[in-house]
Amino acid sequence: MYKHILIATDGSELAQKGLEQGLQLASKLGSKVTILTVTEPFPMMATASSAGWIASPKDIEIYNENQARQAQDILKAAGEAATKAGITATLKHIDERWPAEAIIDFSQHSDVDLIVMTSHGRRGIGRLLLGSQTSEVLTHTKTAILVVR
Repeated sequence: MYKHILIATDGSELAQKGLEQGLQLASKLGSKVTILTVTEPFPMMATASSAGWIASPKDIEIYNENQARQAQDILKAAGEAATKAGITATLKHIDERWPAEAIIDFSQHSDVDLIVMTSHGRRGIGRLLLGSQTSEVLTHTKTAILVVR
């Protein structure tokens, strides 16, 4: 049924539930699995520059290094969960992209036939409505999606 499952994670507690659901499904179906985490571009806010602060190249470099380190930690934990579930997963980090955009692009160019993601990520944990990134993926992808709450 689903030959290649993309599991998107941001490392949050809710994302862990999505990871577990995706791995269980992949195990039952014998699907190929890619676990993806995305780190966003450096936040260039107009308010910061209007307040007199402009990011230096060093600020951006430090931000990117921290984002890469965090992504590797997320993927390491996700890879360990996959191994524990008896699944060999491909681990993928896409940097300096908005999550929805990266998820959609990756799924279209990698023969993914199911995206597993959670209803909201780090920024929306307290929200009752669907997270903006999840909503954007639902709106713009042609790939089937399993949304975990």
